[in-house]
Amino acid sequence: MNASTRRHFGSDARRIAALAWPVFAGQIAVLAFSTVDTVLIARYAALDLAALAVGAAAYATVFVGLMGAVLAIGPIAGQFFGAGKLVESGRQLHQAAWMALALALPGCALLLFPQSFLSLAQAGPEVAVKIRGYLAALALALPAALLFTAFRGFNTAVSRPKAVMAMQLAGLALKVPASVLLIYGFTLPTPWGDWRQPALGLLGCGIATALVMWAQLLATLVLLRRDRFYAAFGVQRLGLDRPDPGALLDLFRLGLPMGLSILIEVTGFTFMSFFISRLGAVPVAGHQIAANMVALMFMLPLALSNATGTLVAQHVGAEDHAGARRIGRHGLEIGILLGAALGAAVFLGRGGIVRAYTQDATVIAAALPLLAWVGLFHVCDAAQSLASSVLRAYRIATVPLLVNAVALWGVGLGLGYSVAFDLGGWTPAALRGAPGFWFAAALGLFVAAFALAIFQARMPRRLHSAG
Repeated sequence: MNASTRRHFGSDARRIAALAWPVFAGQIAVLAFSTVDTVLIARYAALDLAALAVGAAAYATVFVGLMGAVLAIGPIAGQFFGAGKLVESGRQLHQAAWMALALALPGCALLLFPQSFLSLAQAGPEVAVKIRGYLAALALALPAALLFTAFRGFNTAVSRPKAVMAMQLAGLALKVPASVLLIYGFTLPTPWGDWRQPALGLLGCGIATALVMWAQLLATLVLLRRDRFYAAFGVQRLGLDRPDPGALLDLFRLGLPMGLSILIEVTGFTFMSFFISRLGAVPVAGHQIAANMVALMFMLPLALSNATGTLVAQHVGAEDHAGARRIGRHGLEIGILLGAALGAAVFLGRGGIVRAYTQDATVIAAALPLLAWVGLFHVCDAAQSLASSVLRAYRIATVPLLVNAVALWGVGLGLGYSVAFDLGGWTPAALRGAPGFWFAAALGLFVAAFALAIFQARMPRRLHSAG
């Protein structure tokens, strides 16, 4: 690496870090919602933990797929911002809000009527009752969560992620006591006698999340109204612009493949929970701990992906294609290096990590073999996420969709199901059950990461030549 290359790499790394760290802190706060619930429920009841694994997977399947579509605001608003068209960038927030409201309708219906998820997981009657109550509470949270996603995507696009981070940290500060009180119950002295709130278990997690999501959205509306930063974008007045068919079409044209691609990423992972739940409460409880750990680790590449994609989109809008290509390459390199370091650290400390979640010996025994795959899984996940984000910054969303469909569904889920349940009669004993799914998921992510990284290296060069 010559002096000029090192200088560019250092400059790009600092710019990416400046945008990534608030996103990272905010996403850690968001993930801490589920981490807090996992730890609290693990200490409440094993049956509730098994229900959380399936319920959380169902909600993630619905929310993250819809969230991916709403986040189409990022590349579009980012390119307008890079071109200096601030009002046009602000208009995307209004249209993304309409899109979020429209998508919330089918999303709520899926959460209120979750029979397809219950059938897929083959959940028993006791677990199914808990899952239904949990998802009904989360259906109340979904509209607020999607509207906040539009705000998050817009702020990231205009290089102001700290505002989102503040909202997410405040949400966590409210979520922790709310979950504790509703999961375990509490007694409140009043002049008319003690008022007792019974322990709600898993249902309490969902109710606490719904309360926090709506409080967070209300705080967001106040911020938009009062912060002068947003005046230049024309988003401070009350109410929304009328739906713009052209702008909505652009959002859906990009958002549909983005949402489907991210849905494939999520279902390639969450469907593991449904299939593993067929093995019993202990295997799925062990899987829930490993899944929560992986989700926590993913916050770092997710932050880097958001930051890198934002800078690439802004450079594309400014017609600086050489800068866009360079930042995309450096973001991918940084993501792989940090992913490898974090993955190795978790692999080496996996025993202590599992015991921080639970002291149940059977659950520990189920979780430890899964964390052995986490290092490789995480490195490949980081590379896949960075490459996908860079391509979406160019408004290229179909390629990640097709690659992820083949790699994450075909290799990850398809091969994983065959290995885990020993359909061919050749699976080694160490890979039967939940470890087989994790092995195949890591392999599928490797295939996706390799294909998307190769495409990223070639496609932006052609765009640069054309520019």
